[in-house]
Amino acid sequence: MNKELFKKIISKKEFSQLPKKDILLAFEKFDKPFYSDEEKIKLTRNLLRKVYSAFTSKKILSLKNKSEEWILRKHLSTRERLPYYEEIYKRILKSFENKKLNIIDLGAGINGFSYKKMIKSFSSLHQTPTSPHKIISIKNEKNPINYTAIEAIGQLVELMNYYFKKENLKNAGAIHLSLFEIGKIKKIVSGLKRPRIIFLFKVLDSLEMLERDYSKKLLLQIAPLVDRIVISFATESMIKRKKFKVKRNWILNFVRDNFIVIDDFEFHGERFIVFSVFK
Repeated sequence: MNKELFKKIISKKEFSQLPKKDILLAFEKFDKPFYSDEEKIKLTRNLLRKVYSAFTSKKILSLKNKSEEWILRKHLSTRERLPYYEEIYKRILKSFENKKLNIIDLGAGINGFSYKKMIKSFSSLHQTPTSPHKIISIKNEKNPINYTAIEAIGQLVELMNYYFKKENLKNAGAIHLSLFEIGKIKKIVSGLKRPRIIFLFKVLDSLEMLERDYSKKLLLQIAPLVDRIVISFATESMIKRKKFKVKRNWILNFVRDNFIVIDDFEFHGERFIVFSVFK
């Protein structure tokens, strides 16, 4: 791709802070002699919009002074999850002891705004009968969860980091990075202490749009580095609440054949699979 075409593609705000790697992957699909430059730009943008903008309200790309609840409601994916966050996190984290966890959220979107809910859910799992209301503070040094969000949309990274700083959440941070840069992701993960948990919430379908079977490659590369991986995908449409006919056996069979499934559950149209390479 020449520089002029690249500049034209990212001239719209919604694409301006996407990683170059992702833009090139999208462009390659339409870099054919029978397409004009205008068609290549339009088709590339359409694909990038399907991959990255389907769940994101343009309203949240630059807003910084709203509450976490308000932000989570403006993102279609997290809006669905909002009433069930604490139950979901309890289910995911229930097998871990009361010690510091490292959660790496790949393709986080704005999921970092649920960080306090992670803390509350994990802390509540370790309440004692004599002190049922004692919750670990989310702002002190005993914070039980280090949270790292990795996200391709730069505006969302800026939004999360602004929120973490404003709320003095020192154990949380977001990194602007393509999920197609496995080497860099592995380096980040390896630099964190165990136990390590990977989240991939409603991400795999988007990865497959840009590179077929990349999800399998990514999972095989990162699984040996972590203690748990949690993937999720929608089981019904977000607007009409109709069940999808597609069963996603391609990823379900892959997970069952290559990993140890620890849990499999569903909340309000989103199915979660928890697995590991370790027993």
